[in-house]
Amino acid sequence: MQIKAIVFDFDGLLMDTETTLLACWQYEWRQHGLELDPATFFADHGGDITAERYRQLAEAVGPGFDYEASHARRLAYRDELHNGLGLRDGIDAWLAQARDAGLQCAVASSSPAAWVTGMLARVDRLDAFTALAFGNEVAAPKPAPDVYLLALDRLGLRPAQAIAVEDTPHGAAAARAAGLACVAVPNPFAAHSDFTAADLVLPTAADRTLQAVIDTLTGTAPHTAPI
Repeated sequence: MQIKAIVFDFDGLLMDTETTLLACWQYEWRQHGLELDPATFFADHGGDITAERYRQLAEAVGPGFDYEASHARRLAYRDELHNGLGLRDGIDAWLAQARDAGLQCAVASSSPAAWVTGMLARVDRLDAFTALAFGNEVAAPKPAPDVYLLALDRLGLRPAQAIAVEDTPHGAAAARAAGLACVAVPNPFAAHSDFTAADLVLPTAADRTLQAVIDTLTGTAPHTAPI
């Protein structure tokens, strides 16, 4: 069946907001003379766990923790980091290649709409996507397939007509559960060996053209590229 759309995750895939997320939380922990362990920071599912992260910080700081001051300071630092943040390597080329090939592009993210659209608008790429689906619109976050199924519904396509692009193992699992072939471009904190649900794993999107990815996923058995 002909591929008609590419469905992208957002956080960590289109833009490396995983690195800035960790950095702003490390910054805030250091304001209290504490060090955050990156090994336990990232969740194995999508969705917002900000409240849980603040609970952990409050427990570490103790009774003097000021949530309002902490939150304001962290967001200010995060926004500063985002001022220089663009698309990940190779992503802009893939978007252009998709446009030139007549393919639709969509976003299927566990993050809320305001976050994703705001970030894409800041780098002037929101118009590259013909369909958007967000975590605040579905019952369950990735690895549940809900947000991918919503994106497919908005595209008016069947799973076999689209390819998913993900940066986390639970995102790849969500794509597979929705019936999509999946290429993984792991974020800096995702172990490449964990992408058992992906059909193809690349070091970066710049490693291959989008057409080469489509040819691999539609014309051969599942394959993992050397990394």
